[in-house]
Amino acid sequence: MKQKRDAWFLITIGISLLYLVFLLYPLLTLLGKSIMTPQGISFASFGKFFSSKYYYGVILNSLAVTVSVTFCTCILAVPLAYVLTTVKIRFASAIQILILITSTSAPFIGAYSWILLLGRSGVVTKFFKTAMGITIPDIYGFTGILLVLTLQLTPLVYMYVAGALKTVDNSLLEAAESMNCTGVQKMLKITAPLILPTILAGGLLVFMRALADFGTPMLIGEGFRTIPVLIFNEFISEMGEDDSFAAAIAVMVVIFATSIFLFQKFIAEKKAFKMSSLHPMEAKKEKGLRNILAHGFVYLYIILAIMPQLYVIYTSFLKTSGKIFVPGYSLNSYVTAFSKIGDAIQNSFILGLSSLVVIVVTASLIAYVTVRRPGTLTNALDISTMFPYIVPGSILGIALLVTFNKQPLYLSGTAFILIIAFTIRRLPYTIRSSSAILHQVSISTEEAAISLGASKFKTFTRITLPAILPGIFSGAILSWISILTELSTSIILYTTATRTMTIAIYTEVLRGNYGTAAALSSMLSVITIISLLVFFKLSGKRELSM
Repeated sequence: MKQKRDAWFLITIGISLLYLVFLLYPLLTLLGKSIMTPQGISFASFGKFFSSKYYYGVILNSLAVTVSVTFCTCILAVPLAYVLTTVKIRFASAIQILILITSTSAPFIGAYSWILLLGRSGVVTKFFKTAMGITIPDIYGFTGILLVLTLQLTPLVYMYVAGALKTVDNSLLEAAESMNCTGVQKMLKITAPLILPTILAGGLLVFMRALADFGTPMLIGEGFRTIPVLIFNEFISEMGEDDSFAAAIAVMVVIFATSIFLFQKFIAEKKAFKMSSLHPMEAKKEKGLRNILAHGFVYLYIILAIMPQLYVIYTSFLKTSGKIFVPGYSLNSYVTAFSKIGDAIQNSFILGLSSLVVIVVTASLIAYVTVRRPGTLTNALDISTMFPYIVPGSILGIALLVTFNKQPLYLSGTAFILIIAFTIRRLPYTIRSSSAILHQVSISTEEAAISLGASKFKTFTRITLPAILPGIFSGAILSWISILTELSTSIILYTTATRTMTIAIYTEVLRGNYGTAAALSSMLSVITIISLLVFFKLSGKRELSM
């Protein structure tokens, strides 16, 4: 059981120390800040939170958003994946790519898009009011947040469920049909229980994303406050600046999120089982009403999901006069974006690519030591790498800012602290996708290389690394896209010298410069789409591993 103290042991120790310094230590510092005062240990900040109905209301708001979004995404994603897997839908390949594209933009950009469509002066709102005399509800408040996050996060559950459906043996469904269990009844009684662990995993990811989202409620909440907005106001904004109170809220959120994660893991493990798909499910051509309903459901969803992005791209070419759109078309918004905010575009690429290099190298090493060298230390490292799934981005940003705002490691305001934050938050994608493939690679090939005189590290670089490259590439693309659209961490850590495209877009929306914001959003969408297309071309796939 005692591992040999070789180079891999030193690599494991080194990576573990980095996680201790840049993840565990900042979170412990945040905990200390929430209870430590000049007079000693005090729980006054926690008492302040629990003594005010306003803060109770914020908790209830966040719970209402996260639970409702999780429920709605599962209600949409499960039938969507089932229909696209079992029914021949025209243009199915294009639709699957569009579903991926809708998931690659930041949620707050979706919020901004819906403001242009359903805001008080939105194009749809004006149309109904002038053409039909109907005043439709605006996008602001709980309803708007629910709409934006549901459409944005549904693809996450869809990707999980679509992958799980490929492992379901069609003979089970045929047996159900022979016993007169068909249609919706078959999906609810046979298919849904088989993929329940996967639904729970996708639902957890949506829950955490919705809980951590800052930009959407900040833009369209209008008084409907959620936890990330409250933390931001208390820690950063001019209205608050109560560091201890913000830290106390952050600690409670981490404890709550960890509890939800452990509960989901317990339920999933209780319901988990392995399936061998000898006869995978195949899409069949339906006729009559079923065919119409299947096509209508898929097309309606994809139209609603992609419409905001298309409209933002359209508005980026409209003429502007000051802060308003005027008749005619122009490239002035793009000129303004490049001339005034060009540094944000450059920063996004520099910070994103720098983080990606660190992610690829670190994820490859972590995947190898956790799969090939199991032990107490590597198991602890494996758990640590999953923790960023649980910790919201704004809380991680605050923890890093509080910890590294003084010597000997003064990193606040530097590009390095953003690279650290991006790397820690997005490492899990590449680690998980690399580990999944490494589990399928036989260790005998490595043992053969070592028996022929190759060192362990040479065996890794020549044999193992090429075998897991598809997983690394898949995770790296997902990490790259999520870094480009990152807001919740960046908004805490950035300075004028390190602002990114998402920060610039968010700032321009707040200032009412919708033309410039649309141009930047369009460029960000194009970059993410090109990244996906490059991945599809090089890998020959039409999906990303989650």
